[in-house]
Amino acid sequence: MNLNKVLLIGNLTRDPESKSTTTGRTVTTFTIATNRIWTDQDGQKQQKTEFHNIVAWGKLGDICAQYLKRGTLIYAEGRLETRSWDGQDGIKRYRTEIILENMQMGPRSQNNQLQKDEDLPDQTTNQEEEISIEDIPF
Repeated sequence: MNLNKVLLIGNLTRDPESKSTTTGRTVTTFTIATNRIWTDQDGQKQQKTEFHNIVAWGKLGDICAQYLKRGTLIYAEGRLETRSWDGQDGIKRYRTEIILENMQMGPRSQNNQLQKDEDLPDQTTNQEEEISIEDIPF
């Protein structure tokens, strides 16, 4: 039995870019960042950020292009796929991407809420805070 499944929770690093294939099928690409925070053996807090290339096809791609923006927190579910091509310099290039199969948007950020409704109370969020299993709503 084989399994190729990726589950990520992270923030978009840029607005999604959407294109159409020659057959009219939508393909939307974006990158999300995930942070790993830990305490090293000296008691110092450490952080490492990983960047993940996401590709969404069809209706899911349309939804991503319409609703996602830079900074949006999302839960992304998909599969790993590596593609290759020959660069202009003749060197073979590789790119590993996550083909999106399911996505859930996180809560709206404070900035988005305040732009849409100026009389909301001030809320602060700390995105550097470590996520515990109990905090995940699914």
